[in-house]
Amino acid sequence: MFKHALLNHSNNMKLKIIFASALLASFLFSCNSTKSTEATAVDSTGTEATFMVDPTASNIVWEGNMVKLYKHYGDLKISEGSFTVKGLQVTGGSFTADMKSISPTDSNYSAEHPKEYLVGHLSDTSFFSVGTYPTATFVIKTVSGNTATGDLTLRGITNEETVTNILVDTVGAVKATGKLVVDRQKYKVAYKADGDKVLSNDITLDITLVGKK
Repeated sequence: MFKHALLNHSNNMKLKIIFASALLASFLFSCNSTKSTEATAVDSTGTEATFMVDPTASNIVWEGNMVKLYKHYGDLKISEGSFTVKGLQVTGGSFTADMKSISPTDSNYSAEHPKEYLVGHLSDTSFFSVGTYPTATFVIKTVSGNTATGDLTLRGITNEETVTNILVDTVGAVKATGKLVVDRQKYKVAYKADGDKVLSNDITLDITLVGKK
């Protein structure tokens, strides 16, 4: 009889352990499900959503190279725009860059050629002629995977260009990033460096668009 009672007690303990485990698993699953839902800012069913660009959080990081010598890089403000996403893919959009906001952030300067000298140089007619062409625009025409093809207008000249490596981040504010490499000669930025220095024709633009609804 004592053995029978001991077996009953053991079985009851097993049932309690199984029941407690089930409750714990249910609780953990519930927490994970809630966390996953909260981290998704774009409709998980793939519904398209359009976001206005937040100019205070969006920007372009530009880079130009003096071949085998040094490079200059800095920030360029985005004044307005919008972009559309479906799931984690950009499906359309456009933005306008303020060419008068060119701001170098590298350290390749001297007393003879300070940072302000470069800003004036990039702003004049030998480069972007920002007095005549204060803005540049990009308008997406087609999208394939993480690549978008569209029209870039710079110095009043429009050419088809491709933005690559597009990524969409939906945690917090919706953000889209991508890389655009521009051949300056296509936009009549024909400046030639002094002496034996060679300025690369490629200007690299790392674009960050942060959306607000």
